[in-house]
Order: sequence, then C-alpha cells, then structure tokens
Amino acid sequence: MDASADTSAARLKGMGKTEFIAMMAMLMAINALAIDIMLPGLQEIGASLGVASENHRQYVISAYLMGFAVSQLFYGPISDRFGRRVPMFTGLVVYVVSALACVFVPSFTSLLLFRLLQGIGSAATRVITISIVRDVYGGRMMAEVMSLIMMVFMIVPVIAPGTGQAVMLFGNWHLIFIFMAAIASAVLVWVYLRLPETLDPADVRPFTLKSVAQGFRIVLTNRVALCYTLANSFIFGALFGFINSAQQIYVGIYDLGVWFPVAFAGVAVTMAFSSFVNSRFVGRFGMRRLSHGALLAFLGINGFWLLLTLFGPHPTPFVLYMLLFALAMFQFGWIGANFNALAMEPLGHVAGTASSVLGFMSTAGGGAIGALIGQAYDGTTLPLVAGYFVLSLIGLIFVLIAERGRLFQPHNQPV
Repeated sequence: MDASADTSAARLKGMGKTEFIAMMAMLMAINALAIDIMLPGLQEIGASLGVASENHRQYVISAYLMGFAVSQLFYGPISDRFGRRVPMFTGLVVYVVSALACVFVPSFTSLLLFRLLQGIGSAATRVITISIVRDVYGGRMMAEVMSLIMMVFMIVPVIAPGTGQAVMLFGNWHLIFIFMAAIASAVLVWVYLRLPETLDPADVRPFTLKSVAQGFRIVLTNRVALCYTLANSFIFGALFGFINSAQQIYVGIYDLGVWFPVAFAGVAVTMAFSSFVNSRFVGRFGMRRLSHGALLAFLGINGFWLLLTLFGPHPTPFVLYMLLFALAMFQFGWIGANFNALAMEPLGHVAGTASSVLGFMSTAGGGAIGALIGQAYDGTTLPLVAGYFVLSLIGLIFVLIAERGRLFQPHNQPV
C-alpha cells in the first residue's frame, strides 16, 4: 500500500473505500432526489395550490436551487473551521424539517419558502461531501472516486421520477415530501454513526472575515480552478434547463404520459454508465484528455442536434431525439467529475472554502441559466437544444482559457 493509500485509510479510520463511496454518493443523491422526485408531481402541485401557468410550476425547482446555491458560500468556511461533521449534521436536519414543513403548506408561496430552506440544508451535502473527498483523495484518484460517486448519484434520476409517481399512487403530492424526509433521516443516522472527522488539524482555518476573504481570494485568483468552474457552470446550466423542461417536453410534446419517468431514466442510465467508464479510464488517460475529448464531442453532437431541430421534421422523431440526447449526456458524464476534480486539485489546503465558492458558482450560475432555458419553453424543443449548443461552446472557451489554448495536455500524474 502506498503513502497516499495509507493516508486515506488513516483519515477514514476503519471505513472501507466501498462504504465511503456509497455514503458520499447518498449524501449527494439526496440533493438530486429533492429535484427529480418532484417532477411527476408538478402538475398536481400546481392544481392543488392554484398555479395556472405551467412555466410557473417550475419555481418549485428554481426556489430549491436558489437556496442550495447561495448557502454553499457559508458551509465551506464553517467546515474549514469547525470540521466536516457538525455542519453536515446541521444541514441534514434543516433538509428534513423543511421537507416535513412542505407537507402542511397552505399556499404556493409558502411551499416555495420551505423549498428554499430545504435547498439551504441540502447545500451542506454538496459542499462538505466534496470537501471530504478532497480531504481523503487527490489528483486522478479523486477523479476516479468522484466518478464512482457520480455513477451512484446518477441512479437517483433513474428511479426518482418513477418513485415519485409510485408514491403518489398511495396519496397526493404531500407524500413525496414525507418520503424525502425519511430518506434523509436514514442518511443522517448513517453519517452520524460511521463517518469520522476528515479535516486535517493542520488545515483548520480561523472563521474570521479576513480569513474567509483570503480563502475566497485564493480560489478566485486561481486561473485553472476558476475557469474550470465557470465551464462546469455553463455545462450544468444545460442539465438544469433539461430538468426544468423535461415534464413539458416528454408529456406536452411527445405525449408520454405515465411513461415520462421511463424516458427520463433512460438518459440518467446513460450518464451513470458514462461515469463508471470514466472511473475505469481516468487513471490511465488522465482527467484532461478524457474531459476535453468529451467536451468537443458534446459540442459536435449538440451542433448537429440544433441543425436537425431547425431544419428537420417538427418535432424531431422521439427515437432520434432520445438517441442524440443520450449521446450528448454520455459526454456529460465524462465532463462533470473531471472538471470538479480539476477545479479542486490546486486548492486542497482550502478545500471547504474552495468547495463553497466553486459549488456556489456552478449551482447559482447553472441554476439561473437552466431557469432561463426552462422559462423560454415555447412548446418546442428548440430552446433546450439551442441552449445545449451555446452553453457547450461557452464551456469550451473557458477550458481554453484555463489551459492557455492547449487541450489534452496531461498535467497530473496518478496519486
């Protein structure tokens, strides 16, 4: 066993790698659950709470993402000062209580308020999970572990819409929030019993305005970290645009009805498989070669898809639409984990603060872009497809800036 493996085992204090990956994946997954399990219930929520506009129902997603994005700025510096465990527990408790509060809301406005709070709680699972992974692993090993986490994480979109629809067979949309609270409570108990503190005492930072500002400056002035985060933000904007529009596209355009979760799951399976393949290849070929190639393929596929949408049959035949979408999102699976690892790699000494800043930028930027794409929905797939192409082009520009115009150059060796 090499020195890095010895260090990782010491930080985990008896927890095996498999359990560690599963726990980190579940922590990330309860965030995805809070988004994707809602999709089958949006129409019923709108009808129950008097929301006439279909596009306004998307605010159930947007409110959550807003709270999730902004609060990430705080969890990182707090976890760099007080450790990873206590802030994680606090966030999970807020998530559970807010989910239960949604069961009793009298209006759509109050639902959005508690969804905002639920997002605030969930932000701990995103920021601190990535901080913990960076505490334990670095370099290509971090990319490999993040890929496996993302693979398990992607299973949630496969099962969440169908789960939400199944839950509603036993009652109305309120049961969805009870289900979310139950899952998060189980994860909270698991983390409390099994997860050790992973923050190295040597990396503890004082929680002062000066120290926090210094940490933010370190992150924001690192060209590689900043540009990869911005690239990731725009790519995630495409994903959030799809999540916002998915129900309207699959049900409104393609008339899938109850088969909507199956179509949604098909794309998620592709992304999960892609993350698994990335975990097998990243140690051999490196993060840059895999992610840069995937980004170029993502751009090319989206360009062809846009031309087909503009000049082909309207709507694009469903099988062809799903094929192009699956091919595009396969590339996404190679982009997300590697871009995250590339952004975090030079910032291990300020991992919590870095995860906060980078997470905020990715989620706030991606969420805002995704909301714009969702609100642009006009009964066709054009806003979504055009958004995918433009955002992939912008992502490529930021990667070129990060790498000074040179793609596919392996900087990191195996850790």
